Amino acid sequence: MSALGTADAVLRLLLDGQPRTRAELIERSGLARSTVTGRIEALLAEGLVVPSGEAASTGGRPPARFRFNPTARLVLAADVGATHLSVALTDLAGQILHRSTTPLKIAEGPEVVLAAVARAGHALLREAQRSPDDLAGTGVGLPGPVEHSTGRPNHPPIMPGWDSYDVVGRLSQELPGLVLVDNDVNIMALGEHATTYPDVEHLLFVKVATGIGAGVISGGRLHRGAQGAAGDIGHIQAPGHTELCRCGNTGCLEAIASAAALAGKLGVETSQDIVDLVRAGNTTATTAVRQAGREIGTVLAAAVSLLNPSVIVVGGSLSQAGDSLLAGLREAIYARSLPLATTHLRVVRSQAGHDAALLGATTLVLNHTFTW
Repeated sequence: MSALGTADAVLRLLLDGQPRTRAELIERSGLARSTVTGRIEALLAEGLVVPSGEAASTGGRPPARFRFNPTARLVLAADVGATHLSVALTDLAGQILHRSTTPLKIAEGPEVVLAAVARAGHALLREAQRSPDDLAGTGVGLPGPVEHSTGRPNHPPIMPGWDSYDVVGRLSQELPGLVLVDNDVNIMALGEHATTYPDVEHLLFVKVATGIGAGVISGGRLHRGAQGAAGDIGHIQAPGHTELCRCGNTGCLEAIASAAALAGKLGVETSQDIVDLVRAGNTTATTAVRQAGREIGTVLAAAVSLLNPSVIVVGGSLSQAGDSLLAGLREAIYARSLPLATTHLRVVRSQAGHDAALLGATTLVLNHTFTW
């Protein structure tokens, strides 16, 4: 694993997947021939680089080419939702190789949920016929505030028993490699940015599901704020509302426009029930979802003025309810934001969909692994 954790200019040049010769690596890196040769040998020994044929010769023996081997190590990604657990095994290029999803309530508590993460991870490794020692790391997304420096949940409203729990320590007992934890919306923002909008510098990812939250990409990087609380829009007070929220405050956006709030109003149990009603043409459900979009859009209009994103991506289970949610969002955002902030603004549904969190958890690990 040593080559993964070092600032290796040679490996960095090969991460794009393009085969290169020693001469090309020397020219691009500015390093001495002996240094490049030594690093290639080390990377070959680690399996992180493999031979990739020969380049055209200009006379004499054709030069060997080398390329990055994304299957040399694996990443375990875990998306822990309010009522589900999705786990995936990916390669170092972020490609999902194996996955599993199971119903599981976050309210079962950290011991039960994290044991399930570890079991699922080992099951996927067996399915892939790979050793746990092949793991470069594990990325985990949780549906609540997470203190970035420690990876510990901080007073999460829908996660009883999780406050200040040592998630990293618990998983490190059963899974080798580094363990990184963030809130689910941050990792969804990372996943969407990495896979769909890599060239977008300023992006806002909004999750509308059991709860409501936002992940902020600014200057091409995830912006967490001082402690990791940036983007917690679900607990901003919505104008004109006094409904009691699970956090103890009143009038929170989450208390009036989340899937949980709408399910209560519509007399159903789950986000999928709401989506099914809208798809079936139920006018009451369609009207409720569009109004939820307006309420969320009113809060997002302030974020648009403050952050000036070029793309707002909407994900989460309620985003699957046709165009009703997006229509309400757009209506409020464009009406309440200044023209300059919305001139080129796009409000779109997530392209990564249900995979956004898994891809983001992988990106979390890869960004840490390949950061120089």
